[in-house]
Amino acid sequence: MMFCPKCNSLMSSSGGQLKCRRCGYIQAIEKEDDLKITTYRTEKEITIVDDDEKTHTLPTIQIKCPKCDCNLAFWWLRQLRSADESEVRFFRCTECGHTWREYD
Repeated sequence: MMFCPKCNSLMSSSGGQLKCRRCGYIQAIEKEDDLKITTYRTEKEITIVDDDEKTHTLPTIQIKCPKCDCNLAFWWLRQLRSADESEVRFFRCTECGHTWREYD
């Protein structure tokens, strides 16, 4: 990546030159070796949550279970309808496993 010497913004290459996206400064690329390219690699950890494994990675909230009266449940949000409608919040009791949803 190259940064503009005038405004320090990221420059993009196009047609054998580097051009600043912010101020318009242009610098010719003479040789590919002149470019200092920095590559950043990030590793992401993926956690697979399966209901059968009883892996509890969801946040909890103090709310009364309608089935067993326990006061702690896991919760998550899910988009059920079109994108212009709000998400629905689901709860699962930490004791009995009963799942219910919150209605507006």
